[in-house]
Amino acid sequence: MPDANRLVLDATLTEIGALRYTPAGLPALECMLRHASVQPEAGGERKVECDLAAVAFGEPAESLSRVANGTALRCKGFLARRWRTGITLALHVNEFELLHQD
Repeated sequence: MPDANRLVLDATLTEIGALRYTPAGLPALECMLRHASVQPEAGGERKVECDLAAVAFGEPAESLSRVANGTALRCKGFLARRWRTGITLALHVNEFELLHQD
């Protein structure tokens, strides 16, 4: 089931690292995202707030490196172990779009 690990997350970009390059020359970028929403759960509503590490490679990394902190985004990708530490999870961003804030 190749689509079983697919995540779409609306979040705010809170930290962004410098654009780096892998040994193979692929652009790589690490950042942090903050999500806040109200979700239905057990017949009620639950306020959800979390911070999530994210990484991007290739063209998405180059594009994301030009986005300012505090920007609202819709990120699409998959979850995997964090590529540097291998301990925590990170959202691997394959694509993103800017969200308009009202």
